[in-house]
Amino acid sequence: MEARLNLFGNPLGSTLLKHFTAAGKAVSGSTLPATTRDLVLLRASQINGCGFCTDMHAKDAAHAGETPVRLHLVAAWREATVFTDAERAALELTEEGTRIADAAGGVPDEVWANAAEHYDEEQLTALVATIAVINAFNRLNVIARQPAGDYQPGQFG
Repeated sequence: MEARLNLFGNPLGSTLLKHFTAAGKAVSGSTLPATTRDLVLLRASQINGCGFCTDMHAKDAAHAGETPVRLHLVAAWREATVFTDAERAALELTEEGTRIADAAGGVPDEVWANAAEHYDEEQLTALVATIAVINAFNRLNVIARQPAGDYQPGQFG
C-alpha cells in the first residue's frame, strides 16, 4: 500500500504536522500519567482504524515499558482486569470522545463524572486535548492511507 498523499514531503503537510505534533507535546508536560496517555493514543487509533498510529503508539508504549498483555488488551479493556479504575475511566472517555457522532448530545455526563473522579482539571484538560489531537492525526492518516508497520520508536523525535 502506498500513501495517497505525502504529508511529510510537502511544505503545507510538514507545517501542519509540526503544529499538530506541538499540540500533542504540550500535553506531555502535564501531570497526566504517560502510561494513561499511551493507552488513550492507542485506543483512539484502534477505533479509527488508523494502522499507522496504532503501530506507532503500540511500539512507543512498549518501548516505554508497557507490558504486552496490557497492549493486547486495550481493545477489550472493559473485560480486562489489567487496567486501573483511572485508566478505565480514561479509556471510556476516549471511546466516547472518539465516537462523538454515535451518541446524540456528545459525551454522556456519567462518563465525564467518572473521569473527573480520577483526574484533576489539568489532567482532564490533557485527556481532552490528547483525544482531540489523536483523532485529528488518525483522520489525516486514514484519509491519506498512510501505510503502517515500518515505524521505529522515537522516529519523530
